[in-house]
Amino acid sequence: MPEPKRIVLANGKVRYRVVVDAGRDESGKRVQITITEDRKKDCEVERDRVLAQRAAGSLVIPNKITLGEWLEQWLEYKRRDVEETTIRTYRLALVHVVDRLGHMRLQEITEDHLKDFVDEVIARGRRKGGEPGTRLAVSTVDGILVRVKEALGRAVTRKLIAVNPAQFVRISLADKKTDKRERTRETPWTVPEVQRFLSGIERDRLYAPLLLSLMGLRPAEVCGLSWADVDLKRLTLTLTNTRTMVGNSKVLEKDTKTEAGTRVLPLPAGVADALKKLRARQSRERLAAGEGYTESRYLVVDVLGQPRNTRHLREHTYRLMRELEMRKVRLYDARHSALTYLAASGVPDVVLAAWAGHTNAGFTKRKYVHLDVEDLRVAATAMDSFHKGSL
Repeated sequence: MPEPKRIVLANGKVRYRVVVDAGRDESGKRVQITITEDRKKDCEVERDRVLAQRAAGSLVIPNKITLGEWLEQWLEYKRRDVEETTIRTYRLALVHVVDRLGHMRLQEITEDHLKDFVDEVIARGRRKGGEPGTRLAVSTVDGILVRVKEALGRAVTRKLIAVNPAQFVRISLADKKTDKRERTRETPWTVPEVQRFLSGIERDRLYAPLLLSLMGLRPAEVCGLSWADVDLKRLTLTLTNTRTMVGNSKVLEKDTKTEAGTRVLPLPAGVADALKKLRARQSRERLAAGEGYTESRYLVVDVLGQPRNTRHLREHTYRLMRELEMRKVRLYDARHSALTYLAASGVPDVVLAAWAGHTNAGFTKRKYVHLDVEDLRVAATAMDSFHKGSL
C-alpha cells in the first residue's frame, strides 16, 4: 500500500501526498489518482477510501468528459434500442441542454445546475422560429428532463459519475400552473365535427385513407399499407409496415413502432366499402395513365400510382379542412378522436389498447382518451335517476 510522502512547499507549508493506482479507463489506459492533504492522517483516509471503492467496483475515476460529449455518446448507445426517427427526436430535445450546459465537465454537473436550467428554459427558452417571448411548453421541458435523467443514469452505470444529479429535479408547481393557464391546447375533433368532415369529403379520392385515420390508425400506418394488407372478403386489415418521415423530408419505411403495433383489425363496413371504391378508382386511373402509371404495392398513391407519404396526406387533409371551413386539427389527432369515441362507447380497455396497437390499456386511456362535456352527459342522466330514486 503506498504511503503518503511529506512535501514542503516553497512557502514552507508542509503537505502530504500519495499516488494511488485507480485501475484503467475505458480506453485501457492506466489511471492514477493523486491525493494531497494538509495532514498525513487525512491523506491516509482518502487513500483508503479510493482503494476500498476500487476493490468494491464503485470507484469513479476523474475524467474530463463534458456533458455535451457524454450526451453524444449516449445517443450513439441508444441507436441499439430505438429507431432513427426516435434518435432525431432525442437529439432535438437535448439541444437546449447542450447549448446551456454542454461545455461543463460531466463530473461538475450538480442538481442545482439542472434545476436552474429547467427554470431558465421554461422562462426564456423557445424553439427556433418561435415568436418572441414564447415559452417552451411544460410537457416539452418534461420530455427534455426525461432524456437527461436517462443519459445521466447511464453515466452512473458506466461509473463516469457517482450519482445522477437529475434524479430529483422537477418542474416547479408554479410553472405547471402558469403553463396550464396560459397555453392554448387544440382539442381533437368532437363526434359531430368528425361526421361533418367525413360527409364533406365523401367524393374525395383519399376518402378511404382518411377513413382509416379516423378509425384510429397512425398516419405512418395508413401510408405504409399495401393492398396485400387488405382482405375485403374476411373484412380485415393487417398492420405490419409504416412509412414515416425524418425531418419532414426523408421517407423512412420500417416495421410497426412496437410489437403490439403489428396487429390485425376488423374492417367496419363503411371503411370496407370505401376501400372497394378506391381500388376500383385506382384501376381506372391505371388504365387512363397507361405507361405513365407507376406500379406500387401501396394503398395511398396519387393518380399516377406514386406513393404518398405522411406529409402529403397531412397537407391534403389541411386543404380539405380549409375548404370545409372547419377547425384545423392535426391529422394525428384523428387517432385521439377515434379512441375517445370507442372508450366513451364502452369498448373494454383491453380491446381499446389492442385496437390502438398498445400493450398498456392505462397508457391508451391516459394519452388518447379526452372526454368532453357531451361524453359526460350519460353520467348526468344517470345522476337524475339517482336523485329521483332518493326522493
